[in-house]
Amino acid sequence: MLQSKLFTKTLKEISADETSKNAQLLTRGGFVYKNSAGIYTYLPLGWRVMEKISDIIKEEMDKIGGVQMFMPALVDKKYLEATGRFDKEVGFDVLGKNDKEVNYSLGWTHEEVLTAIATNFVNSYRDLPFFAYQIQTKFRNEKRPKSGLLRGREFIMKDLYSFHTDQKDLDSFYEIAKSAYLRIFERCGLEALYTLAPGGDFTEDYTHEFQVLADVGEDTILYCDKCKYAENKEITKLKTGDKCKECNGKMQSANSIEVGNIFPLGTKYSKAFNLNYKDEKGNEKPVVMGSYGIGLGRLMATVVEKYNDKDGIVWPQTVAPFEVHLLSLEKNEEAEEIYNKLIENGVEVLYDERDTSLGVKFADADLIGIPLRLVVSEKSLGAGGIEVKKRDSDKTEIMSVEQFIDKSRKNN
Repeated sequence: MLQSKLFTKTLKEISADETSKNAQLLTRGGFVYKNSAGIYTYLPLGWRVMEKISDIIKEEMDKIGGVQMFMPALVDKKYLEATGRFDKEVGFDVLGKNDKEVNYSLGWTHEEVLTAIATNFVNSYRDLPFFAYQIQTKFRNEKRPKSGLLRGREFIMKDLYSFHTDQKDLDSFYEIAKSAYLRIFERCGLEALYTLAPGGDFTEDYTHEFQVLADVGEDTILYCDKCKYAENKEITKLKTGDKCKECNGKMQSANSIEVGNIFPLGTKYSKAFNLNYKDEKGNEKPVVMGSYGIGLGRLMATVVEKYNDKDGIVWPQTVAPFEVHLLSLEKNEEAEEIYNKLIENGVEVLYDERDTSLGVKFADADLIGIPLRLVVSEKSLGAGGIEVKKRDSDKTEIMSVEQFIDKSRKNN
């Protein structure tokens, strides 16, 4: 992609209200635009990152048998009333121009909707288990949206729902989903701690969160410095320095960012919608359910909080908007040939062909944070090709475009 065609530009200054690192860097770098409190537009660079994250999530969900679907954002109140959640303050009520009363809510979760759908397709134990997920916009009435994309009113979420014959089958899949989540976060460059947490609006029982240690995190967890066992401060009786329940390690206290959660729902929703199945003996039993969520924007923001320096973002290669950032230093004809050759060989390239100063190009490249910077200049061409530099390193290397493409293929 030509950088001049992005239509967006980097910014030197943004609103003083944006105090979080993720909001500052994503806004200045031209990844997002803040429309209002807790509501952001994903600009071309930001949307490419979101698509990378989405692809990772879909790959891991498909591996564990998940089937993708898409449910409506406009949720009829009859669904939420069945479980007593329509009046929750977390929701946005929707009143049509000709309506005299509220009949809909903007979807903040979809347990009820999918459970109602499942009653049309589940009759026998042979229909279970199944695992359905979607990646869709959610709306939550956050009274104090803050921390950039970490806490918003509108956000994109992957929500997975599992349906089982009994608790044993749910427990088995719960562990499978846990492992898939840990792989997702690892592929995004994050170490997440599996953390015992309270149920909240989703279940009266315990839940589990995936927490990433970060000074800016709104949560506080107690975690073992040895085996990484963790509990949310809201429910734990542990204190800093206590012995870990799982090993002889010591518990540490730290701020953290929740990047995902999983809930053992039991039969709360299936009973509300009369979602039953007949077992091998013909006995009718309620379906046992689980719910599993990841906020994609929150995940992107967490990556930025963890990967940045004084000059800008330092994207992990797996979620970067492009593989390489190609900069032409007054050598556009030669640089365009290199750009076309990279594209022909399947390399994702952001090509800075703009008529601007060298200082601006280098500063923008650091701010945007693409993992590899390729510079085409009179000096590099005289030395044999392109100057290659990693975003997180000061070392440079000269190589031909053919050598770079060959090396890129081997790394992938």
